[in-house]
Formats: sequence, C-alpha cells, structure tokens
Amino acid sequence: METPHPLLAAIREAVRGPGWAPGRRPTGGRMPSLDGATAWLNSPPLTTEGLRGRVVAVDFWTYTCINWLRTAPYVRAWADAYRDAGLVVLGVHTPEFAFEHDVDNVRRAIGDRQITHPVAVDDDYGIWTAFANMYWPALYVVDAQGDIRFTHFGEGAYEESEQVIRHLLGEAGVGDRLPEPVTVDASGIEAPADWADLGSAENYLGAERTDGFSSPELAAIGATRRYSTPSRLAPGSWALDGAWTVQPDAVRLDEPGGRIAYRFTARDLHLVLAPPSSGTPVRFGVRLDGAPPGPHSGDDVDDDGAGTVREPRLYQLVRQRGPVPERTFEITFLDAGVQAYAVTFG
Repeated sequence: METPHPLLAAIREAVRGPGWAPGRRPTGGRMPSLDGATAWLNSPPLTTEGLRGRVVAVDFWTYTCINWLRTAPYVRAWADAYRDAGLVVLGVHTPEFAFEHDVDNVRRAIGDRQITHPVAVDDDYGIWTAFANMYWPALYVVDAQGDIRFTHFGEGAYEESEQVIRHLLGEAGVGDRLPEPVTVDASGIEAPADWADLGSAENYLGAERTDGFSSPELAAIGATRRYSTPSRLAPGSWALDGAWTVQPDAVRLDEPGGRIAYRFTARDLHLVLAPPSSGTPVRFGVRLDGAPPGPHSGDDVDDDGAGTVREPRLYQLVRQRGPVPERTFEITFLDAGVQAYAVTFG
C-alpha cells in the first residue's frame, strides 16, 4: 500500500469528511508559485509570472470529491464564458487517495467532466502547500496584478464568485466585453445536493478515520477477518459482511459475496470504489431496505441494482425520487478485490 502524503494527516484532522469545507477565509497576499506541479494537462506548463495581466481563478480539487463534483459545472461555465475576456481558470488536482496520484485516472476524470481549461497535477502537494490550502474544493480569484482578492472553500457562493470575476475583469479593462452572467443547469452527479433532506454525514471506511462501524467483530487492521452485519443498524452506522481486510484508508474484499450495509437519510448515496490492482472489473448489486432500488437507482446502477466497478472513482448508487425517509443501503460484491474508501451523500 502506498504511504499517504504526510500532509494528509493534518488535512484529515481539519476536514470533517471528504471535501468538507467551512466557507471563506480572509483574502490577501500574492499568488504563489506553480513550480510544484508534477505534470500539466490541457496546457503547457504555466507560471505565476506568465499569468500576470490576466485574472486567474484557481480551483483546487480531487476527482472523487462529491463537493467538488457539484461545483464543477460552475467552474466550467466560467472558463468557457470569460476565456475571451481574459480569465484563466486553472485547475489544481491535489490527490487524496493513492489511486488519484495516477495521472491516467486524472486524465480520464478530466474527460468525464468535460474540462478543457489547464490543470496542474499537484501529486507532491507543492502548489497546495504554496497556497497554504486545506480544503477540497477551494477557489482563489487573483487579479491582473497577481493579488489574491477572493477565496471560497466548499460549495456555494457561485453568484458572489462570478461577480468577483466580473469585477476584476472590469478592473483589468475588459468590462465592455463581458458576456451575460452564466446560467448553469447541473444534472446527474453534478446536481446540487438536496440539503433540506440531507441527514447523513460523509464518512471514511478505512480504520484511519471512520465513524459508526457496527459489525460485532473487532476490526483487524491489515488482516483478513470475517465480519457480520447486526440485525439492526442505528442511523449513521455501517457494517461489513464477509471476508474483508480493513486498511488504514479503505476496506478490501477478500472473497466474493462480501457486503457493506449503511443506515442513512439522504436523497443520494455515493461510494468511492476501486477495482483490484489487476484492473479486473467487480460486479455488484444494490438493495434499499432489502429490495432493488427501481426508480431510486443512481447513475451507476440499473433499476435492478446491478452495476460494475471498472475504474477507481466515486459511484452514484442511490438517487431517491420523492420523499426521503431513513433507509438501509446494502451493496453486495460478486467478485473479490474491490476496495471501498468513503461514502458521501447529497
């Protein structure tokens, strides 16, 4: 198993779930160096000095983060709408999980999200450290003189962020060439969360940082153990069933037929899943309160609850239509080797 970057321990202390962020912090300071990038996608290498004279929106992300996924349509819209007016949207992909260090996985995520603006691959946390950043997603808006004029962490503040971009472009002398403010109609996994019915918190599944583990067997870190699911799960609790290895950052299934159960209240449920290192696909079946999800299936399952893990990413498994009661989610994997990292809701 790959050793996580040492900054992740501090990040996970500050971050209450994958991608959680507390809002805004004071602005100020100069845009730091981009020399820490380990690769560039959609662009040749960029420098802070070379961007002087342009308004820059720096978007920190990691591709499995549901909070970032829900901001992505707005960032894309700004990049497209204001490119000719002088805005540079710069994505900085700083990975959380080991598989997010694989540039091919990042490249695939860029294609899936239809991102065409430059992306700096920040595998060594060089740019993250230079900005003293602590959150996914994080937005820094820099004026044409290179000063950071606005920051926002997490979802929301889209209208305010766009107004800052428009104001700084006006300061740079292109106010008469600005298009109308963007209109965004996000759908699928990028759709806004159903905040009114969201009653479950994000959770990691690995031993390093998890809450609510309820299998009666004591977790054996780094060794195969057979687990069982209790007859009842309390709200927000989860359990394993079958032969699993509990790792620091994930749980790995060691025999076919293993199951994860979770008691939750939310419109959407997602899991960050990865196939075995061999890349062999893993088939699975989803149940809600013991029945196929039917109309409540997410983008990555059919109405019968069937789906396949083919690449490491976030999978949308439940999207409820209509009322959102407390429910029990179960996913059974028909093949061994899958790894499950985190559960998120929307």
